[in-house]
Amino acid sequence: MDLMSFLAYGQSLVLLILTVVAGVAAAVGLLHAALQRKDAFPAVDRQSKVIWVSILAAATLFIWLFGAISLLGLIGVVAAIVYIVDVRPRVDEIQGKRWFSKRA
Repeated sequence: MDLMSFLAYGQSLVLLILTVVAGVAAAVGLLHAALQRKDAFPAVDRQSKVIWVSILAAATLFIWLFGAISLLGLIGVVAAIVYIVDVRPRVDEIQGKRWFSKRA
């Protein structure tokens, strides 16, 4: 195996890992959004549950079909990150749920 094929293999492996991680994150976000109460989303001044489930379903589909580095895949990654970092914590907080935190 020469150096160029080794580098191409390494690049393909990194892209596959990124796609799998982003796809799983988007799918987890979709599952989380689908399981929440409908009234929790407007209560935290965010889009409705139906809109977030639709956005995350499209994001998951785009990532798995086109890869995390394509244009549509990157849009899906950004949507999943926005949900996981911004919307999910607020929805959980308003419902009294705590994820990944130490309880005193």
